[in-house]
Amino acid sequence: MKRYLAPILIGLIGVAILLRLGFWQVDRLGQKEAELALIEATIYGEPQPLPRLMDPETQRYLPTALDGTLEDGALYVLVSAKMRGAGWRVISPFQTEEGRRVLVDRGFLPVDQKDAPLYTGPAHISANLHWPDDRNSSTPDNDEAKNIWYARDLGPMSEALQTEPLLVVARQIDPAPTSVQPMPVDTSAIPNDHLQYAITWFSLAAVWLIMTGVWIRRIAKGTD
Repeated sequence: MKRYLAPILIGLIGVAILLRLGFWQVDRLGQKEAELALIEATIYGEPQPLPRLMDPETQRYLPTALDGTLEDGALYVLVSAKMRGAGWRVISPFQTEEGRRVLVDRGFLPVDQKDAPLYTGPAHISANLHWPDDRNSSTPDNDEAKNIWYARDLGPMSEALQTEPLLVVARQIDPAPTSVQPMPVDTSAIPNDHLQYAITWFSLAAVWLIMTGVWIRRIAKGTD
């Protein structure tokens, strides 16, 4: 019986650890789904006035509605959109009726239409506040001279367009744009891979259990 002790202990401990990891991922999946549901509720909630004091943690995705003027000048952020291909996110200055100047992410423009004329003038914008985190260690530096941006860097963008370092991402613009199509914020870019991770850990637990059984069987046959 002693010769079975090591494989049994190793098998039980390994399976227990892998199952623990799998159940943790299941718990995290429920938490993540609740977080995503809260974000969705925030995105489509009642519009709020632009805040005077900024708090990205609590104001991220805050819905707002702005009346004012889309002004001349635009910055172009190179992006790739699903089902659309390569293009630009168009960032323009917006002067509100209250006299504030903010950045507006107008949406997606096909890559070959960078020189297309953009509407300027009075507009009503339904949007969400956002503090994007586009930049990582592999993101190239912006080429401001050629007006090619690789991330929505609010500090440099607000300096270039002389606005507050505050970005609103349009959900709808009235009058409706003809070339730029809004790319509103949503939860599609927020990773939620916990179900796949849980399946992986449970699968590894099953494999571990099978291999333990094979080990014990070989001992029983006297081959180990």
